[in-house]
Amino acid sequence: MSTQNATHMRQEIEEIPQVISRLLSEGRADLAAAGAALRARDPAAIVTIARGSSDHASAFLKYAIELLAGVPVASVGPSIVSIYGRELKLGRTAAISISQSGKSPDIVAMTESARRSGALTFALTNTIDSPLAAVAEHTVALRSGEEKSVAATKTFVASIVAGLGIVGNWLDDKALLAALESLPELLEQAVQVDWSPLLGALDQHNSLYVLGRGPALAIAAEAALKFKETCGMHAEAYSAAEVLHGPARIVERHFPVLVLAARDAAEASVAEVAERLAGQGARTFITSVNAQKAERLPFAASGHPMTDALALIVTFYGFVEALSRRRGFNPDQPPHLKKVTETI
Repeated sequence: MSTQNATHMRQEIEEIPQVISRLLSEGRADLAAAGAALRARDPAAIVTIARGSSDHASAFLKYAIELLAGVPVASVGPSIVSIYGRELKLGRTAAISISQSGKSPDIVAMTESARRSGALTFALTNTIDSPLAAVAEHTVALRSGEEKSVAATKTFVASIVAGLGIVGNWLDDKALLAALESLPELLEQAVQVDWSPLLGALDQHNSLYVLGRGPALAIAAEAALKFKETCGMHAEAYSAAEVLHGPARIVERHFPVLVLAARDAAEASVAEVAERLAGQGARTFITSVNAQKAERLPFAASGHPMTDALALIVTFYGFVEALSRRRGFNPDQPPHLKKVTETI
């Protein structure tokens, strides 16, 4: 597809490396200040406040923070405040709110409540003059430019990178910070990785599983959402461990399974599950070389488990945009959806 005729979604996928480069350079001071504030607070726990793709970004950051800092992270339901009128006791914590628009009343209300209750509040948003940015103590602008496609792509990646930048500065994690600096180049590679063999494998199918573990589980959840949004497919995301506790029952001949494995401590166990499901007759694809029965998909490897997992979603976005068009849809305008969803 030529650039002139490309969908907004495809154009925005191709912008991701540039967006991340801009975020890391222009947002350097904001990331450092947010990291220093977290270090001064030394939180006993962290809560995240988000919905949709932003909540998947929060899940990614949960794994990053728990693995790198050893601090527990929980996603809190915004409706606790906005619908049920109950405030949480969040002293000695930090709260990270993520919203592309920064306008959803329930996200704003929960962030306000968290701040009132003593949490140190952070907003990651693409709209710097939004209500969310106004109520949080620290705001990191995603600097992603306008996102015209209903399905979030570049803002999802930017949300995770902003969170990782805060974590890297908080912990003075030089390995993570170095991985982030080289991330734009890695994502340029990820945009070009070809998953076209998976396109034909999904013809005549309307249901599949997407598996991951650790940070890649958050990526699997985001991938499953994009299958629904852009392709009208029923996709369920599972931990590669949990899928064996019941869901594997329906995995029979030719049932499609996409296994998103990163180069981390979970890779071997994830590959083992992929092999088991392939042995049951599933059409299984995996982003790992540690497989014989499952079909291998190429990937852009980073050398760091966090950025390695993140690169997978960029390749996936390119694939799912093509799949949407192959199935006769316009990925920019999914039925029944709109760009900004304001919930209470």
